[in-house]
Amino acid sequence: MSEQPAPSTPAASAPAPSNAAPSNAATDRVRFDLRNVGKATAVVLLIFSAAAFVQFVLQDAGSVIFTILMALALAITMEPAVVWLHRRGLKRGLATGLVMIAVIVGVALFFAAFGNLLFTQLAELLRGVPELARNGVEWLNQRFGTQIDIANIIGSIGLNPSDVAGWAAQVAGGIIAIVFGIVGSVFSVFTLGLFTFYLSADMPRLKRWIARMLPSRGQRLNEELWTVAVEKAGGYVGARLVLALINGSTTALFLYIIGMPYWLPLGIWTGIVAQFVPTIGTYIAIALPVIIGLLSDDPMDGILALGWAVAYQQVENLTIEPRISAKAVSLHPAVSFASVMFGAALFGAAGALLAVPVTAIVMAFVEVYAPRHELVGPPDADAPEPDVAPGQGTSEPAASAS
Repeated sequence: MSEQPAPSTPAASAPAPSNAAPSNAATDRVRFDLRNVGKATAVVLLIFSAAAFVQFVLQDAGSVIFTILMALALAITMEPAVVWLHRRGLKRGLATGLVMIAVIVGVALFFAAFGNLLFTQLAELLRGVPELARNGVEWLNQRFGTQIDIANIIGSIGLNPSDVAGWAAQVAGGIIAIVFGIVGSVFSVFTLGLFTFYLSADMPRLKRWIARMLPSRGQRLNEELWTVAVEKAGGYVGARLVLALINGSTTALFLYIIGMPYWLPLGIWTGIVAQFVPTIGTYIAIALPVIIGLLSDDPMDGILALGWAVAYQQVENLTIEPRISAKAVSLHPAVSFASVMFGAALFGAAGALLAVPVTAIVMAFVEVYAPRHELVGPPDADAPEPDVAPGQGTSEPAASAS
């Protein structure tokens, strides 16, 4: 047999020649360039200047910003009524003026009819606070066997007649400041009304002026943003006002029927607080009438007020609010509460009142233009099923049958 030649072992391939230059890591150095230092200094100065400008705007020009935002919110709220009148042949300026005059006349008629009663009951309520506190302390002493004395409590905090006299003198000396404050408030209201009129009457011109500075795609987006703001945010503010009117008037009427004192200011308090204070507004609103009713001569008034609040809230949630707020943007309670806290920190009580409408405008934009994605993982058992339009489903294709 002939011997087969042994298979030849391939020679180890030589490494491919590398064209890379040898590493100079050991010899690399960071060069000190005065131009880089100048650029970094300019950026730092620019950041500090922007922060100082923002601080100046928020502190010194905060009232002007608040007036503009409030006027914009009012103009957006009036927009459906102004458009309705404008489509029926009225000029836009005349339509805006008629809407504002109607609001002013309505407020004037209310104060003409109930102003004297309202201020009288408010004064009686303030004068009756010590009596209400005394009744509450007596109820606690009888119920729990305590020996609480209001005189001792007042003495323990250092109040005496001389302090009260000093406070009275300070109040008397501040009458001039009060007068100037009232004059300043009237001027602020006039300025707010003027801003509101111009923003509402010239809103189409303002939209066109902004659109001219944008490309074609930006112009379409600008138009959509205005439409969303009017439909969603304006609807939210209008719905809150209508619900406050219904809640306040029906509550005042019920308190009047049962004979509770101070029924008019308590009704107004309930309507405003329940609708414009998010999350806890309903409970705060009804707590005051219930406490006053329980501490009055007939404690049954407080129980009846509580029963009315529970019954009305159920009727409002199931029938009234869905019809009025159908096209308005919905705000998460946590978002509403956070916006109120932020607005109060910036502009005080007025900022807290303005925070919810401004947040409604922002959330309306987010609701329309923010992308939506499928949830990853098992769905929350407590979360409601999402509304799916007919003919629509999830973005994932269904598994084909084998």
